[in-house]
Amino acid sequence: MSADAHTPLLKVDNLESFYGPIMAIRGVSLEVHQGQIVTVLGANGAGKTTLLKTISGVMDPEKGTVALKGDEIQGSAPDAIVRKGVVQVPEGREIFPILSVEDNLKMGAFTRSDRAEIAADMQLVYEYFPILKERRTQEAGTLSGGQQQMLAIGRGLMAKPNIMLLDEPSLGLSPLLVKEIFTIIRRLNEEQNVTMMLVEQNAKVALDVAHYGYVMELGRIVMGGEAEKLQKSKDIQEFYLGAQQDSQRGQRRWKQRKTWR
Repeated sequence: MSADAHTPLLKVDNLESFYGPIMAIRGVSLEVHQGQIVTVLGANGAGKTTLLKTISGVMDPEKGTVALKGDEIQGSAPDAIVRKGVVQVPEGREIFPILSVEDNLKMGAFTRSDRAEIAADMQLVYEYFPILKERRTQEAGTLSGGQQQMLAIGRGLMAKPNIMLLDEPSLGLSPLLVKEIFTIIRRLNEEQNVTMMLVEQNAKVALDVAHYGYVMELGRIVMGGEAEKLQKSKDIQEFYLGAQQDSQRGQRRWKQRKTWR
């Protein structure tokens, strides 16, 4: 089936995935439209990374569908899904540590053969991340955590994605670096029209850049809405945004919230 103007770029419908006998995501449905940043929030263990792995083909769902531009892609090999334009920036960066910065970026373009456009996109990445240009001959494993996150995002851009899946880009970074990374994420969306699905524990920074958000708890979507409205939601403020100040207490109270289940 081909897409029309009203078809979401990415549509997940009633998705279920398992780790062995354990159901990790439970009937998840969501949509991402062209040009949006959609964030999926949730505490550690909520199923956010499993959701991304299932969308990108690293895991096969037991039930449900994943459609890109109206065409179902669930069950396809990960490299085939990348070739269709679904590109994941994984949790923990996972750059190639002994390759140079520039060779890492070239690896992002492994599905492409348009050399002139690849060169142009390399320069575009360097415009957004000038520190990578400075260090383009340096082994990627010697970069700081923030620089490695920039490299991981830049490598994803080199694939010329239809949609970029970002898994916890704030993980392990200082507040200053988190602000810098998310400023660039916003710019890429606004200036280059990069569509993104962003999973995060840091609700504040995610909702600041997102157009729409979903909240996951124990493998389920328990809330969804426009990002601005979620920021103003008393439930989000009390049970989630407050957890940024006291993570353990906040997540414990979040899990005890019965009326959302």
